[in-house]
Amino acid sequence: MAEKKFLVPEILPILPVRDTVLFPGAVLPLTVGRESSLALVNALQGEEKMLGVVAQLDPRIEDPAAADLHKVGTLARVHKTVKMPNGNVVIFLEGLQRIQVVDLVGLRPYLRARVEAEPDIIGEADTELEALQRNVQDLFRDVVSHSPQLSDDLQSVAMNIDDPGRLTDFIAGTLPSLSTLLRQELIETPSVRKRLESLIRELSKEMEVLELRSKIHEQVQEQVSQNQREYLLREQMKAIQKELGESDDSMQEIDELRKKVEEAGMTAEAKKECDRELKRLSKMTPASAEYMVSRTYLEWMTSLPWSKSSGSSEIDILKAHEILDEDHYDLQKVKERILDYLAVKKLQPGMKGPILCFVGPPGVGKTSLGKSFARSLGRKFVRIALGGMHDEAEIRGHRRTYIGALPGQIIQGLKRGETNDP
Repeated sequence: MAEKKFLVPEILPILPVRDTVLFPGAVLPLTVGRESSLALVNALQGEEKMLGVVAQLDPRIEDPAAADLHKVGTLARVHKTVKMPNGNVVIFLEGLQRIQVVDLVGLRPYLRARVEAEPDIIGEADTELEALQRNVQDLFRDVVSHSPQLSDDLQSVAMNIDDPGRLTDFIAGTLPSLSTLLRQELIETPSVRKRLESLIRELSKEMEVLELRSKIHEQVQEQVSQNQREYLLREQMKAIQKELGESDDSMQEIDELRKKVEEAGMTAEAKKECDRELKRLSKMTPASAEYMVSRTYLEWMTSLPWSKSSGSSEIDILKAHEILDEDHYDLQKVKERILDYLAVKKLQPGMKGPILCFVGPPGVGKTSLGKSFARSLGRKFVRIALGGMHDEAEIRGHRRTYIGALPGQIIQGLKRGETNDP
């Protein structure tokens, strides 16, 4: 289908518009409020009310001249005018054809210019042109299907347009994401092939944005749906327990444990395990044996000093020497070995070297030296007596499946010390 030609008057009244581009074949309602524009609308006579719609270079200019207007605009027909209560007039324009402004011939009472028709340059209708047209139609169809702002009827309208020039004008006038500057570039481009290539780039960008927006929206909806689902299930579970006459104390305990888990400051791995155990606990009845096992485990996990430390990273050798002399008489070799260890530790803070081991009969000061050593570092002191132990599980802890299982002496010592570095 060839482009429809219209008889373009040599002298045409010009309607300057702000941030608006009218394409041939489009219908646009436009509010007119400037004195010169109102004079133009009132001066239109006869059935064929023709005018030229040309965009301003700077929309802030109130009274534009020739230098303030773009050189290419659109020949338009006025179909209807509606007077508003505030004195403005709304006119319904139909774009007919591209026109080029040669020069202005009058500024008062409204702009008049000598214009020429600006026909489309299509060239030979080869396979490349057909491929560009089909590509634009397919991309526009995908954009319409993903965009909530565009009606689905636009797909069928675009697919039924055979003329590539009309197709570019229709899509450029319909796509809301196009900027005014890009629309003006399209109206000033007579080559249909270049317009198709430009629209392919813009439609591809718009498609990427819409796909990313849809992905983000789905992720948010999925998260919201999951939270709502968990809330509804918890409310239903409370209602069922109430109907069965079960006490709500268990749910209160679970909520308190969940709060303790959030406030404990534990590592991500430990928190993940506690969350899994809380889910298991919420599905159990308080009368089951597994309930007490899981509850005891969670209470121990939340009572440990995950983020509470004692002492400082700086080691004061002189202070350690004073504390050792204050608490113990003589024992010079032992004191010197402790100070040597602290000096090396100060020089190499990340050292994973040997530990101190005090050997001797009861009552010679091994435990008291350990207490002084901890006091010199500002650390808590925890004593674990190994006398009488015959099972390594007492140090390491028993499996939770055992009845009355408890953590080992090391974990119990951490809880007694109330710090994670005693």
